[in-house]
Amino acid sequence: MESITVVSLLDVISELFSEEISIAVSNTVEYIYYRPSKRVDLKIRPGDLLKEGTIAHKAISSKQKVSEFINRDIFGVPYHGMAVPFFHEGKLEGCVTAIYPALTSGKLVVTIKSDDGWIPLPFSEVVYLESKDKRTYVHAKEHCGTHKYSLQEFEFVLPKDYFIRCHRSFIVNVNHIKEIYPDTHSTFVLSMDNGDRVPVSQSYSSYFRRLLGF
Repeated sequence: MESITVVSLLDVISELFSEEISIAVSNTVEYIYYRPSKRVDLKIRPGDLLKEGTIAHKAISSKQKVSEFINRDIFGVPYHGMAVPFFHEGKLEGCVTAIYPALTSGKLVVTIKSDDGWIPLPFSEVVYLESKDKRTYVHAKEHCGTHKYSLQEFEFVLPKDYFIRCHRSFIVNVNHIKEIYPDTHSTFVLSMDNGDRVPVSQSYSSYFRRLLGF
């Protein structure tokens, strides 16, 4: 492909991501593409070398997906990110990095949209989150409302000590699980303490069991 075609393709792919997320693409040495978001801009330019300590550098060095928080020492801006290396015929060629704003700093609540207004919910009161009909629903014992973030974005916002992704459409707060029931084909159904039931899909079942230790 000509380079202009590749850039155009990357611009289109970037449109699939939230405007909150910056996208960077690199080879094994330097960045070749960068689209900043409205919320976080690391001032990366094509041709900039991969810096040691960044998640892109870590993904290239380990040849594995890396997902973590990076403090402001590297780019002057703290951020959450996920970098995934890509290969061609078994040879490492580079990685794609999604960069999220560090939204968790100082935040103890998630504010949901209700029929009448907005309700700030402490993280501890959130029972589970659900992606449905292109919207994200936040469920608590006494409230349910929507939020503008996707589940992928929430994975970087919610405390990792007790929020677990259990399905492509669900994240649960393990402190609100009453019982776990086996279901077909190595899957589970969670009985939550607000009376709802949440599925654990087969693709997440091993990860879920490992984190909960059963």
